[in-house]
Amino acid sequence: MKRERVLISFDYALKRLLRNKANYEVLEGFLSELLSKNVSVRNIGESESNREDPDDRHNRVDILVEDESGEILLIELQFRHQIDFLQRMLYGASKAITERMVQGKKYMQVRKVYSINIVYFDLGQGDDYVYHGKTHFMGLHRNDELQLSGAQREAFEKETAGDVYPEYYILKINNFDDLAKDRLDEWVYFFKYNVIRDEFKAKGLDKAREVLNRDNLTPEEQKDYDYALRIRSDNLSYVASAKDEGRIEGREEGREEGREEREKLAEELKREREELEKEREEREKLAEKYANLLAEITKLKQNGE
Repeated sequence: MKRERVLISFDYALKRLLRNKANYEVLEGFLSELLSKNVSVRNIGESESNREDPDDRHNRVDILVEDESGEILLIELQFRHQIDFLQRMLYGASKAITERMVQGKKYMQVRKVYSINIVYFDLGQGDDYVYHGKTHFMGLHRNDELQLSGAQREAFEKETAGDVYPEYYILKINNFDDLAKDRLDEWVYFFKYNVIRDEFKAKGLDKAREVLNRDNLTPEEQKDYDYALRIRSDNLSYVASAKDEGRIEGREEGREEGREEREKLAEELKREREELEKEREEREKLAEKYANLLAEITKLKQNGE
């Protein structure tokens, strides 16, 4: 069986290769499969939020795509766990809207935003590997969804009121079961293993096979790529080590707390035993006193007194 070639990782490709207009076809393929519509990229840039944390550049990639219809697609890829990542998604989408809203313009100018998040950590609780979130306006009494008027549908090219609001996609790569059941799964398989199998036919993958071949990099680019992989591995190793150290410290603290609890319990048991012993002695004294009193009464009866 032919062995599939390991390709350049998607995070590095987003940083270095896919921003080239000649390679837009790769991103267009992925976005088209994810959104279930044809996406044509007008330009690609770096999101403003990606510049706020330069020390984190090896942990995540954050780019902004504008398609031919003017809609904004934020793509973020992150390896390290972040407890407030959901709020980060909301912040990023909101910032993309406000930064492109010219003061004094009508709200008609607000752009549709898709927040697409590829994560390699366990975000929230859920067994699926692709989640989609969007706004729905539902009637409290009739349980119907608020639709747009005819004029609004023509102006916005949308159907429901919620369609004009941001939509969110979360791809939890580590949850993928390695079975590619559809074309989007073929992309997820690539994100997880950096491999495109021969039978994969998803849009954009043929171009990805060509563009993401490591042999096509210059020696300098190959050196830069290897360095980036090493830094990423080191960062993940540091996180894993910190977690292990935390677990060890937690176990040691737990053992210390357990020892104190056992000593406290033993002391309480000792006091209870002492109290029970005192009660037993009191009962024996009362029993002896009662027996003596009963014997005295019997003696008096025998003497006729």
